[in-house]
Amino acid sequence: MDTRIEQLKTTFDMLPDWEERYRYIIDLGRKLEPLEDDERNEATRVRGCMSQVWLVADDDGADQTLHFRGDSDAHIVRGLIGVLLMIYSDKTPEQIADIDINQIFADLNLEQHITMNRRNGLYSMVETIQRTAQRRLDA
Repeated sequence: MDTRIEQLKTTFDMLPDWEERYRYIIDLGRKLEPLEDDERNEATRVRGCMSQVWLVADDDGADQTLHFRGDSDAHIVRGLIGVLLMIYSDKTPEQIADIDINQIFADLNLEQHITMNRRNGLYSMVETIQRTAQRRLDA
């Protein structure tokens, strides 16, 4: 398993309660790479999120890895983007396609601790990332 995913799971396990986990998630959002103003546009906006969310995929050279960056106007959503980037960023499209996101979310017990609207938005972001990877596979 990927070391960043293991690190995420270990950190969640070490934190004593969900209040601390929320703080950790929000802190991940504070560490996101910034997007340029012109990268916040309709082409990069994730539909299905109540908050404004933008995801950008950069090709990371000859090895075909995708480097994702993202932003949101909501702190907790920025943090959820941070969680997803730990899981998906800097991987090949094949590696992205092989990720069992439902199992990871179950291991983190994440779905039970976010609202239905946030959950829907989270899965919209996952679908955007997976579609991006699939387009690269199909190219």
